[in-house]
Amino acid sequence: MRILPFSVGAVARGIKWGNEMATVEIYTTMFCGFCYRAKRLLTEKGVEFVEYDLDEQPAKRTEMLDRAAGRRTVPQIFINGAHIGGSDDLAALEAEGGLDPLLAAAAPG
Repeated sequence: MRILPFSVGAVARGIKWGNEMATVEIYTTMFCGFCYRAKRLLTEKGVEFVEYDLDEQPAKRTEMLDRAAGRRTVPQIFINGAHIGGSDDLAALEAEGGLDPLLAAAAPG
């Protein structure tokens, strides 16, 4: 069991802004600095997310490849099912002011 400095869970959770909730998912591996960086950004923004650790759940790698159009690197991040990309893509989205609107959009349901 790993003890992580942020909240992860097996059940999909999301940030609540008003009555809206975005579902955030991130595929990671244990010793990935870019994964840590992406999770830290989300955590600092108060975003709860589902983490799929590919070291602990290797079968999820195929799912990630399918969802991320064959991208093999981690992390791979999804908001409300939409592929955001990796850590650099998430950071760029935040710098451009595009992350908060995505997080504020309700998950389709």
